[in-house]
This record gives sequence, C-alpha cells and structure tokens, in this order.
Amino acid sequence: MKIVVLKFGGTSVGSIKRIKNITKIIISYLKKRYKVVVVSSAISGETNKLAKLTKQISSNFMPSEYDAIVATGEQVSCSLIAGRLNDQGYLSRSWLGWQVPIFTVGNHSHSRIVNVNKKNILKFLRKGGIPIIAGFQGINSENRITTIGRGGSDASAIMIAKFFKAEKCIIYTDVDGVYTTDPNIVPKAKKIKKISYEEMLEMSSLGAKIMQPHSIQDARLNRIDIEVRSSFKNISGSLITKRKSISSKNIIRGVSFTKNDAKITLVGVKDRPGVAASIFEPLYKNSINVDMVVQNISSNKKETDLTFTIKIEDLKKTEKLIKGNKKIKFKNIVIDEKVSKVSIVGVGMITTPGVTFRMFNALARKKINIIVISTSEIKISVLVDRKNLKKAVDVLHKEFKLDY
Repeated sequence: MKIVVLKFGGTSVGSIKRIKNITKIIISYLKKRYKVVVVSSAISGETNKLAKLTKQISSNFMPSEYDAIVATGEQVSCSLIAGRLNDQGYLSRSWLGWQVPIFTVGNHSHSRIVNVNKKNILKFLRKGGIPIIAGFQGINSENRITTIGRGGSDASAIMIAKFFKAEKCIIYTDVDGVYTTDPNIVPKAKKIKKISYEEMLEMSSLGAKIMQPHSIQDARLNRIDIEVRSSFKNISGSLITKRKSISSKNIIRGVSFTKNDAKITLVGVKDRPGVAASIFEPLYKNSINVDMVVQNISSNKKETDLTFTIKIEDLKKTEKLIKGNKKIKFKNIVIDEKVSKVSIVGVGMITTPGVTFRMFNALARKKINIIVISTSEIKISVLVDRKNLKKAVDVLHKEFKLDY
C-alpha cells in the first residue's frame, strides 16, 4: 500500500474557501494512486480562543481539562474536510486522537506520541476511504485527552508517517518552503531546496517559524523525510532530509533570528559550588527556558556576574523567582528587554575555518556590538541590540553569499 501523509496547518484550513482548496490537493494525490492520510490543525486562531476561555474561568485551570478543551479545535476542521470530500463523492471521515487511538506519555500539554493503533485506519484505507486525523492530540494511559505542544500537528503527522511506513510526509502551510532567512527582512532570501534535519532543527530553535523543533527532532530520530509546501501555490517546496543526501556549495545555509528575547544579568553573585544550579532550578521547575548563558568571575574569585537570556513573556515570572530565591545572594539585577538573537547555521562550518571571524568582522564593519555569544557544532549565535537586528541579518546574509 502506497501511503502519503498530508498535514494541513491552521492557515491552510483558515476558511471555508481554503478548506475547499485543500480538498483539491488531497484528491490530486488520490489520482496519483496514493492512499492518503490527512492530519489537520485547528482553524487558525481557534486554539488561542479556546485557551483564552480557560483563563477567563480560572487562573489555575486544571491541565487535564485544558487539554480537553483546546483539543476540540481540530474536531471542527477535520469534520469540515471530511464533509467536503464526501460532498465531492469520496469516502471520508474524521478521527479524533482517542478514536484512532494515538497513545501518548508525558505531562498534559507537553505529551509525546509513543504508538498509533493502525488497525481501523488501515481497514478504512483498504475500503478506499480518506481518514482525516486530528493533529496535536492523543490519549494517555488513563484514557484522558492529551495534547503535544503548540505546533504539535506536525509531530502528529511525522509519527503517523512512521507507524504507517508512509512513502511521503508533506507539511502544507502558508509558506512555500524553507528560506535562507525571513524574506520580510531580506527580500533577496532564497528558498532552500534541501536542508538537513540538523540545520532545520537549529534554524527552528533559533527563530525560524516553519516547524516546531520537537517535530523536526522526531523526523530526524525516525529518518522520515519531510517536504514543506504551500497550500496556496502549486510550486515545489523544501525537503528536510538526512545530511548525506545534500550537496551544497554554501558553508552557511541560513540566518535565523528572534525578536522576543530579554537579557538578565545578576551582578555580584556570591560564588560557590552549585550557585548556577541554585539560580536556574526554580526556572526549570516553572518551565522557563534559559538560552544563552555567560559567567564572568571577579579577580578575587569570590563574586561572579551571571548573564542569561529568556523569552520576554517569561520575564516577570523570572524576575519574581530570582528575587524570591533565598538560596542565592547578589548585589543587583539588570534587565534589558531590547535585545535580539541572530544566528548563522550550516553543517559546512564543521570543516571550514574562519567562519567565526567572518561573522564577527562583518558585524564590526556595520558597527554592531556583540553582547553575548553562544556556539554549537553547526551554529553561532550572538545577542545584539534589537535596533540593529535587520542590519545584522542583512550583512550576514550577504557575507555568506546567501543572496545568490
């Protein structure tokens, strides 16, 4: 059985007109003699509306009930897609996570898929049916509805492709592929035809909004190729695949950035073994992600200045947790909400010397000051003043010849 998994994002199902359009895409794969499994997100904006309702009811809404309500958005879009296909003469029905069922483990709102029951879906496919499966959701060992994180419909599609041994997994969205950077910032940004899991994982983690990082990690671990395509234009997209399948003349494949960073510096922290752990433990327990970290030890080795970055939406909670932390002592806390992170990504930097110099030199030529630096095997990130963000992205895009 030749199976293709098609995932449609919230903008792709954002109106009746768009739902009618994607049913044409689904039918086109049937005409190519594929058995089609569809995974759908909720209509764009619907999950946010449902989440807002929970906040109006309670400031401490139960996680299990939160998942139960936000998972209903996909029920609407899946039913509408199935209804349109039936109207066009095709056998189709919607399937919610618990009906498949899709089994998950982990905490509510952050679960992960561990198994998909294939029996009923395969039976339906053999009858010529088109199953429309709700993304973003499953059930746990207690038969409670769970969700797998915002953007989780991508992860649903990837894991369904794995368990059904699909030939293709295609993510349909409102963009026509992965670009070297955001075309809204750099109009000369180019579409990347093929990109490695590792590069895409870094770019997503660093601000590219094509797919959620955990979805790409699932694809990488299970060696599932993903094609990202537009549901609005009938043009080729970008393939996310294994490293050895890619040949590229570019050392750097893309420039990513974030706009929602805040920098916190603790000045004059009393230095002792375990102090960093004492600072970050409350943040970890409150699900606050710490990104770039820099520590400077004083000459007398008794005090340290510790700088780190977080998402700006976590700033108030982080400040409160730090000020209320009795395990640490410091002289002052300095906060900067006007910073952005700019990163270059590419597997080519592993074997190419001079990349770091070129990046720093290009920024220096434009008089852009680097506040914090962090690196990994295939990326270099710098923190800069937010006013210099566009200039930094533009100069790095040119420096590494991504315009051509």
